[in-house]
Amino acid sequence: MKEQEILRIVEKQRTWFFTGATLSLSGRIEALNKLKTCILEREADIHEALLNDLGKSSFESYMCETGIVLSEITFMLKHIRFFAREKTVPTPLAQFHSRSYQKPSPYGVVLIMSPWNYPFLLALNPLIDAIAAGNTVVLKPSAYSPFTSQVIQSIISQCFEEKHAAVVTGGRAENACLLNQHFDYIFFTGSQAVGKEVMARAAARLTPVTLELGGKSPCVVDRTANLRLAARRIVFGKFLNCGQTCVAPDYLYCDRSVKDQLVKELQKQIKQQFGKDPLKNQNYGKIINEKHFKRLTSLMDPSKIVWGGGSDCQALRIEPTLMDHTDFSDAVMQEEIFGPILPILTFSSLDEAIRRINTLPHPLALYIFTSNRHSAKKITARCGFGGGCINDTVIHLATSQMGFGGFGESGMGSYHGKEGFETFSHKKSIVDKKTWPDLPMRYQPYRKLYEKLIPLFLR
Repeated sequence: MKEQEILRIVEKQRTWFFTGATLSLSGRIEALNKLKTCILEREADIHEALLNDLGKSSFESYMCETGIVLSEITFMLKHIRFFAREKTVPTPLAQFHSRSYQKPSPYGVVLIMSPWNYPFLLALNPLIDAIAAGNTVVLKPSAYSPFTSQVIQSIISQCFEEKHAAVVTGGRAENACLLNQHFDYIFFTGSQAVGKEVMARAAARLTPVTLELGGKSPCVVDRTANLRLAARRIVFGKFLNCGQTCVAPDYLYCDRSVKDQLVKELQKQIKQQFGKDPLKNQNYGKIINEKHFKRLTSLMDPSKIVWGGGSDCQALRIEPTLMDHTDFSDAVMQEEIFGPILPILTFSSLDEAIRRINTLPHPLALYIFTSNRHSAKKITARCGFGGGCINDTVIHLATSQMGFGGFGESGMGSYHGKEGFETFSHKKSIVDKKTWPDLPMRYQPYRKLYEKLIPLFLR
């Protein structure tokens, strides 16, 4: 899309936003209901697109993408009136006689830039929150998932007028052009490298941002863990979407005394969940493109592979792979893996694990498998991370009842449900002062009597 066309869309949305048309709650509700109906009608098209882009089965597509999007719309429709209402707060005596309140207000024209790994979910969920909050939206899906981007564009154009929500497709040129425009809020999901560029561009206009990035999310297993259950849930979370999940366990960090038994359980679970030949399992998925396929295969050290390691360059598939005897200096530990490779490292004590994790950049997620509640509380309190689970993986993001996001190197801000509505809203703090009485003590000339009375009002 040409720069003039992008500029036209942005200005068209800004003009419409300034008419106040998006402030109507009934209009927001109508838009969300229309979107929900369209998604239900186009579910087969969405799942076919996800199959073409990422090899996802229809079951996984619904479980991890369409179903969560529909759930977010349902949650927002149920609570939007409560989220949008003014909240009265106590008024200090010094401001008598008046009412103090906070008024949630939309930012205006919002840019949402979404990634390729969950291309439908991570484009539509923030869009739902932004529309519910009363904004207009320019949505930029990833060029790496073209089939899903095409379906998204079709759905948005069917449900919204361009002045309310529009999709801009394309690659780096379009991304750069969008970041040169004036937006009132930018929401970005993707890599840390691109996130830095987005933030730098936003800083030029002092535009507020939410960054949903990634990082090397640890999965800690202590000596008290139920190893069979831990292995089952780790294998699910790690190899879901062929490992291309921002909150997937990036590496396994386990107590040295249980490592060998845990590796055996992991091998059993990979075989049980994906079969003897995962490369022929049609429900397993594939790597997004050749570039990422080559990057992932270069991270695998054949001397350390204890399970998997096979690949099919034509189908862009890599087996679920376990790498044992790894350490923090290995190549596989120098970047977020974002693929079906699980390095296994060990520690001697939980305190050692906590110290080591805290020397690394803050991860988006952290998981702890333990039967000791004290250990769970200790690691969740002392380690910095975006969110996580105790005795499970990845499921913390699949709810509208809690915000999802990172901090530091894994991002800033959060969304989902109420937090999503608040992310795309500015709370105006307002004092509605009555015209009477008008106390004279705040005005000059100041008098000795007022000096004695003022502390009574302000303390």
